[in-house]
Amino acid sequence: MSLKHIDHDNKWYRVAAKADGITLIDEPWIKPFYRCNIWHVQGSKRGMVVDFGLGAVPLRQQVALLSERDLLAVASHTHFDHIGAAHEFNCCHVHVAEADILTSPDNTRTLAGQFLSDDMFDALPPKPYSHDRYRITAPQLVCPLADGEILDLGNRRWEVIHTPGHSPGGIALWEASTQTLISGDLIYDGPLIEDTWHSDLADYASSMRRLRELPIRTVHGGHFPSFSGQHLKQLIDDWFRQHDL
Repeated sequence: MSLKHIDHDNKWYRVAAKADGITLIDEPWIKPFYRCNIWHVQGSKRGMVVDFGLGAVPLRQQVALLSERDLLAVASHTHFDHIGAAHEFNCCHVHVAEADILTSPDNTRTLAGQFLSDDMFDALPPKPYSHDRYRITAPQLVCPLADGEILDLGNRRWEVIHTPGHSPGGIALWEASTQTLISGDLIYDGPLIEDTWHSDLADYASSMRRLRELPIRTVHGGHFPSFSGQHLKQLIDDWFRQHDL
């Protein structure tokens, strides 16, 4: 039986406020394993949005929180479920190792060709959406990021941590003042993907070790619910045991 399309764009996204001025935006009709967490962080001078979802429904048009003109847009990496709506922002920041993919996204390098199917969804985006016609539009401007760079929101400062492994240009964002980590897809509380065309297990291990050393209180991952820093250490330790590293 084929999936039904939802009947209106305004039913596609949902918004949930978290602690410390952070808001989760997601796409509830996408199944949890594939559902990207879009994070909004409010600062005194400007807000920041991390990741952009599938892009099948206009993001900024449907989520009022993202209407701010001077919004800092950051991609944790360039897989399709995270960069679909990146083109809606004037400049999209991404680690330099994946800037070429974001500049010229295609369904092979972004994994859309591998994963995009009815299996991802409980219901499809409104018509005329179809998997066959899905394409990612490149942002007008791609701004490369480097490890250690600081993203300044006014009263909030987020450090870029290069976390290759899941993909070569994966990043996490670290706010020392609140001990908060936005971890992207390197680690979250669910099944991890370590075998994409540009994954690397040695890099994965190095990135895991780096994150384990941080005094983290809260983790907001690229998928699944947020969790504590203590649970992060447990997840990392379990990962090393499973891989006999």
